[in-house]
Amino acid sequence: MDFTAFKAVSFDCYGTLIDWETGIAAVLAPWAAEQDLTIGHEDLLLVYADHEAAVEREEPAPLYPEVLAEAFRRVGAQLGRPVSDAWARRLGDSVPDWPAFPDSGEALNRLARHYRLIILSNVHRAGFAGSNERLRGDFAAIITAEDVGGYKPGERHFRALDETLPRLGVQRSELLHAAQSLFHDHVPAKREGLPSVWINRRHDKPGWGATPEPSETWRYDAEFPSMSTFADAVDEAFVSRAR
Repeated sequence: MDFTAFKAVSFDCYGTLIDWETGIAAVLAPWAAEQDLTIGHEDLLLVYADHEAAVEREEPAPLYPEVLAEAFRRVGAQLGRPVSDAWARRLGDSVPDWPAFPDSGEALNRLARHYRLIILSNVHRAGFAGSNERLRGDFAAIITAEDVGGYKPGERHFRALDETLPRLGVQRSELLHAAQSLFHDHVPAKREGLPSVWINRRHDKPGWGATPEPSETWRYDAEFPSMSTFADAVDEAFVSRAR
């Protein structure tokens, strides 16, 4: 893949730049302990994944904190334990507290030397604003679920992206999409004909974590285990072109 052929990179944020699994488990795990559930973090995330996706599909209008809260209630129902409103709010309000992956900020700074950077995220504006205090990314555009009134893998983010690119002086053929989630991002990237990079954050873990297993076909054009290795490959490509 010729990384020098692109002028912009759109990013999924949560799972790619922000460690949402650690953030979600930081709430689900103490709730499970309070309920005397003997279930590990990975199994909790596995239970959670399909519920969040189902809420987003069934109820596209509510903001992400409400999606998190309802998904948590459904986790409790499946496991036969109550989720109080306080616990549901705790997860819903936790997005700004979720940690960034250690390499995200530095990698974004390097990539910004070569590309316009765009966020394409399933969260709400306030949630991303809190996350960007950790990332400190220089983003040319930020497109959230709140902006488009729906959630990926639906098409609304991508229609908003189509409207945004001309304002940035970027043609669609000059856009690369980078994301961890095959379900949320690489399935629609294939559908939309977008070249994509898989940031495989779970390369050393079994299973799908907080992301549902995709039921539709996906594709990606390159794979990296981290943002830093992706940025390394991009830097190398531009250095080689300049020789």
